[in-house]
Amino acid sequence: MSQDENLAAVVSNAASDIGSFIRSQREAAQVSVRQLAEKAGVSNPYLSQIERGLRKPSADVLKEIAKALRVSAEVLYLRAGILEPTEGNRVRDAIVGDTAITERQKQVLLDIYTSFCQQNEGSEDTAEAAPQESVPATPPEIPHTPPSSTASI
Repeated sequence: MSQDENLAAVVSNAASDIGSFIRSQREAAQVSVRQLAEKAGVSNPYLSQIERGLRKPSADVLKEIAKALRVSAEVLYLRAGILEPTEGNRVRDAIVGDTAITERQKQVLLDIYTSFCQQNEGSEDTAEAAPQESVPATPPEIPHTPPSSTASI
């Protein structure tokens, strides 16, 4: 097999993979091809070709399809081979690979995780300069007052 034939096979496999993934996400969202095409701003035949693996969509088209399906564009980029997986981030990989949660839930978790990582990176610089606060072993007691038996008007 020549190098060009090998490259064509890789592109074809990536197109097929992203197409079947988009189809499964569309079906899970109970959206027709026509509805998704309209929401994503592409033609119905073009989306059908993407789903059948005959066309490999651009990053812009994938972004619009992701928005229309309410899934992470990053996941579509990874599936399409546009983005390389980040090396060694097990948390991110576990979230993306989890089949028990929806794509929207995955995106929310990834956003929260990313914000925590960014917050921690920013606080590492100040952590060395400022002493850490001690956290009490038990929470403070909060007095409990029972509700009154008479309602105020």
